[in-house]
Amino acid sequence: MAKYTETIDLYDDAGKLLKSGVTLEKISPLVNPATKKLIDLTKRTIAVQLGKIESELKVGKVGKGQILGRELNLDIMGNKDAIIAKIKDMVDVEGGDTVVHEFSGGKLLLVEVPKARIDAAATYDAAITSVAAATTYSIIDQFNIDAFNGSMVKAAAWGGYPHTMDLEGALVSSVLTIPQNNEGLGYALRNIPVNHVVMMTNRNAMQGAALSSTLEQAGEFEMGAAIGPFERAQLLAYAYQGLNANNLVYDLVKANGATGTIGTVVQSLVERAIEDKVIMPGKKGGYFQFYDTKDPMLWNAYAAAGTMAATMVNCGAGRFAQAVSSTLLYFNDLLEHETGLPGCDYGRVMGVAVGFSFFSHSIYGGGGPGVFNGNHVVTRHAAGVAIPCVVAAAALDAGTQMFSPESTSKVYGDTYGKIDVFAKPIQEIAKGV
Repeated sequence: MAKYTETIDLYDDAGKLLKSGVTLEKISPLVNPATKKLIDLTKRTIAVQLGKIESELKVGKVGKGQILGRELNLDIMGNKDAIIAKIKDMVDVEGGDTVVHEFSGGKLLLVEVPKARIDAAATYDAAITSVAAATTYSIIDQFNIDAFNGSMVKAAAWGGYPHTMDLEGALVSSVLTIPQNNEGLGYALRNIPVNHVVMMTNRNAMQGAALSSTLEQAGEFEMGAAIGPFERAQLLAYAYQGLNANNLVYDLVKANGATGTIGTVVQSLVERAIEDKVIMPGKKGGYFQFYDTKDPMLWNAYAAAGTMAATMVNCGAGRFAQAVSSTLLYFNDLLEHETGLPGCDYGRVMGVAVGFSFFSHSIYGGGGPGVFNGNHVVTRHAAGVAIPCVVAAAALDAGTQMFSPESTSKVYGDTYGKIDVFAKPIQEIAKGV
């Protein structure tokens, strides 16, 4: 029996109808098979930079440093098939249940760890630890490395760990950070940097927004923010902002992309909301026309979609990511002044935007938008609807960031970006309904 009676139509990143009449719960991270696969693979897949392990050991580079006199000249790529076979054999649980994808002639591997390892673990650590350990031992075993030099191989795979809390400088990596870096319960899937998502979706702004929204909203479910009536609120925001439900984001961008501004997107959104009977004129206060809504959750979803469209219009026009924080702020400020109704996430997106602009590029200037995530102390407060906009902005950026996606996250584009459920989540989630 359907949990919700209302339906949505799902459109792709080119404005093409994919599925119509989709009941709301079918896009839920708890229900949709593509989303469940995406989350499962996020926990179970580990990237191994086999080619880089060879080149860095050759010059004594491990972790974040270089140790002269400790160079190891190993023909890892010449022996890659044997090393991969050893990794598979050691990570296997029931024989043949480890999947290894090879990219760039085997220089990059994406290892899918058996589900049994995650099922038998308290956290997702089991994926990266098993692959890092197997990579270390496979190389040591293949080249008969002695006890003195074994530590160098270990450091190449594991980075600074355990001298550092995380695997600093490791050449075996997960898209997820370690649990100790999560800001609270349920933040793991929200603790994926914007630049990683940009590269995984090959700089497609709408696909990036969809992947980010999927991860963010799955995190909202995990942290207990989608229980009871709040479930519908999260699903609506996810549908309209992340999955282009009813083609709303696409239509708003198309109508304003050539000559529009943040202000004209506000106008277009309000016109569409009136047309769709989401809001209607209420009382008048002097010259000002207030609007009312019988469905604040649906209005919030429209506001989220409008925030996304305004980001694409503004940051797309300038090809700069830095404007995303002011877009998040002023689109919603204008929207509240235009309607008398709350902005996206009932004001929390505006709150996030103020701190975000300061931390990302103002007088503090700690880093560009691309290095932030939904777990960050500044950006965590919006319920899954701010970071997808940041991903869209960073995807449209033409090189203005100090930390570009290519410089921080290339390995994720070269591995995860080749798998459809990560690279084309809009289509895959639509297939799943």
